[in-house]
Amino acid sequence: MDRLFRLAENGTTPRTELVAGLTTFLTMAYIIVINPQIMAAAGIDAGAAFVATCLAAAIGCALMAFLANYPIALAPGMGLNAYFAFAVVGGMGVSWQVALGAVFLSGIIFFLVSLAGFREWLINGIPISLKLGIAAGIGFFLGLIGLKNLGLVVAHPATLVGMGRIGSAPVLIGCAGFVLIAGLVARRVPGAIVIGILLTALAGIPFGLTNFNGIVSAPPSLAPTFLQMDLAGAVSLGLAGIVFTFFMVDLLDNAGTLIATTHRAGLMRPDGTVPRLGRALMADSGGAMIGAVLGTSTTVSYIESAAGIQAGGRTGLTALTVGILFLLALFLAPLATAIPAFATAPALVFVACLMAHSLRDLAWDEPTEYLPAILGAIAMPFTFSIATGIGIAFIAYALIKLVAGRAGDVHGAVWLIAALSAAKFALSGG
Repeated sequence: MDRLFRLAENGTTPRTELVAGLTTFLTMAYIIVINPQIMAAAGIDAGAAFVATCLAAAIGCALMAFLANYPIALAPGMGLNAYFAFAVVGGMGVSWQVALGAVFLSGIIFFLVSLAGFREWLINGIPISLKLGIAAGIGFFLGLIGLKNLGLVVAHPATLVGMGRIGSAPVLIGCAGFVLIAGLVARRVPGAIVIGILLTALAGIPFGLTNFNGIVSAPPSLAPTFLQMDLAGAVSLGLAGIVFTFFMVDLLDNAGTLIATTHRAGLMRPDGTVPRLGRALMADSGGAMIGAVLGTSTTVSYIESAAGIQAGGRTGLTALTVGILFLLALFLAPLATAIPAFATAPALVFVACLMAHSLRDLAWDEPTEYLPAILGAIAMPFTFSIATGIGIAFIAYALIKLVAGRAGDVHGAVWLIAALSAAKFALSGG
């Protein structure tokens, strides 16, 4: 084990790595509950989605452990699952099978980019302000979905959105759940989000809002989603923008997570570059393709891995431990699939708040940097489209720099993405 993961070289021990893996798992285990619900909103069988979530996470973690030897865990990503279910399937009327095909194709593109020098050109060319704005915008998108599932925000014919029935039991219990999660996190309680979800669901039992049918059982069948992706439908010209969006968000999300976590773990080189970046991105892209094969949205690196790093995790043994725990979680299907939407909604809103934290690092004294980032972040929830927000951000960045007389500051990657986004808007009307 020491030779495989180079434990002594990285100044760690098997016990430290196992504890770190458990810590990371507890901070991200909420995805076991939330992702099947979001996939079910797209028409996917919840039981199969639960199995796909656990297996995709386990395989992704193993890939990261053995390919890159990093203490970084993978699972279906928040934000991309919402884009999959609510924007692509729900908003555009695309079948979930075709949407899975788009996820698979985006994974292939990601893999090819990870093998080529184009990877560094693209990642390094996108300004940090747009990366921060996209992260916050996805958070706002999740927050809107969470508030809607909570019943706190509803459609309104005059004002587009309005307040729901604030005195109803689901809204009150859900709001209490958010406060509980926030309080537990402030107290640094491990697994705070999972505890909050479970206690919120339990509070709904006396009101007939939660119906548990057990805790442990054999895993549900994966047959409803396994190999159900429609690649032929996904390669159609009309879905090119969807594939591109999955790819871009996946690339930016994973690059940002890798940079943040390796820096915190002390694994980054003095010049700011990430060792074994190509291998880590190949693990991410492989996880995305495998997730689509199994029947779930894009698998990404989790920023919650920082919790395990804080606990001492320094090698792939931490990631492998997380993967094994996801496999063990396969036997908790009755618990995961019985939790209602009002109990997971507070977690969505909490994760949204965490993602909005990235705005703190914007260059607020430079309008040409923060304005495009904020514009894109605002556009995501109000257009109910992550893809639209990304496109608007890149177009605004290029044009504002041009008008400000700083066109030379715009990297070729930004011009390319802005041009592709403008062409998509012109051809599709949005």
